[in-house]
Amino acid sequence: MARQDVKDEVIHLRSAGVDLGKRFLLACTRTPSPKRPGSWSLETERFGTTQAEIRRLLAWLVEARVEVVVMEATSDYWRSVYYMLQPHLNLMLVNPAHLKGIRGRKTDPSDAAFLARAGASGLAMGSFVPEREIRELRDLTRRRTEIVRAAGREAQRLEKELKDTGMKFTSVLSDVVGVTGRAILEALIAGERDPARLADLACGKARNKIPALIEALDGEFTAHHAFMVRHYLDEIDRLNSVIAVFDTRIASLLATYEHDLDNLDTIPGVGRLAAEIIIAETGGDMAQFSSAQHLSSWIGVCPGQNESAGVSRSGRTRPGNSNLKRLLGTAAMAAIRDKTSYLAAFFRRISARRGGKRALVAVMHKLAIAIWHVLRDKTPYRDLGAEYFAKRDPERAMRRIMREANSLGLTVRFEPIAAT
Repeated sequence: MARQDVKDEVIHLRSAGVDLGKRFLLACTRTPSPKRPGSWSLETERFGTTQAEIRRLLAWLVEARVEVVVMEATSDYWRSVYYMLQPHLNLMLVNPAHLKGIRGRKTDPSDAAFLARAGASGLAMGSFVPEREIRELRDLTRRRTEIVRAAGREAQRLEKELKDTGMKFTSVLSDVVGVTGRAILEALIAGERDPARLADLACGKARNKIPALIEALDGEFTAHHAFMVRHYLDEIDRLNSVIAVFDTRIASLLATYEHDLDNLDTIPGVGRLAAEIIIAETGGDMAQFSSAQHLSSWIGVCPGQNESAGVSRSGRTRPGNSNLKRLLGTAAMAAIRDKTSYLAAFFRRISARRGGKRALVAVMHKLAIAIWHVLRDKTPYRDLGAEYFAKRDPERAMRRIMREANSLGLTVRFEPIAAT
């Protein structure tokens, strides 16, 4: 009877596990034993990581007639193996952290055998691996983000170099490499030192700051400073030209997603670049995520759960897609600046009870839910408005107004507005 219970727990009769490494990998198949009914036979084989060896692994797994192959997402070693096996086998790429707590002995052969057992019994949960087109788009958007950060770091180094001159015009201008800042820096490199003439190069609204610029441009700008500033400006220009190339390439790959990009652009805090990253990371197809909560959990912005013996402790957000989590954090900070929006009212409501950091994560969760609905329903974002909570519970809003009035020594009376 016990043996029958074990068989009922098996989802796949023939499974395999692959333990990946840089130079070699170990594969283990788990198949029903022909000699002992109700038991399992394990066969382990070592393979290299070259294309020829991976083809040999494919032939070996096909010959074993495995129904599922489980491998861990170890560094980037899984990519070449997964991409070659995926068209021919039912692959399951799993997060190592999900299986860490139920491991036994730790060796390469036992790891491969454990993955095979986990796949057979349904303990392993597969990760989302998008199609090749989306994977290429991911590479482009992630690399573009890195280059944008590199350009920002060069601008910070430029500001640090300017501090050595004693000039404080970076405190007057918000963007040192903007139109006005660039014009002043080019003049300084060319040899101009008169603060009045340098300040007169200001453009647009910066001309209102000319008196402050004249005082801020009083300093000692040497030939060494000119050399270093020229270097930083050239490096920023080079990185910006690379970013423009990436923008063109990404736009060509996203030509079929224009409708989704326009809809995502309607979400507060989400601009065109953020919309491109969202499509690249999620694939734009919400069929991969059964619900908005599933997407939030995958990103890592859902509320954590930590309950033991009936006591709920503080639950941290789980690790998720770090690229989208970082983007949603920036979008949330931008969205709450609009005081007339629903998200700003929601932030104020949560921050009054739980603090600003938790409230910001809650706004990120709301943005993830909005992204799921916008992409699934193919419709623009519809803001509920800052008065949403007051209209939903008018009595609560009136009690709050009365408490505030009483704290000031006043009384209020509510009367309905006469219909016109």
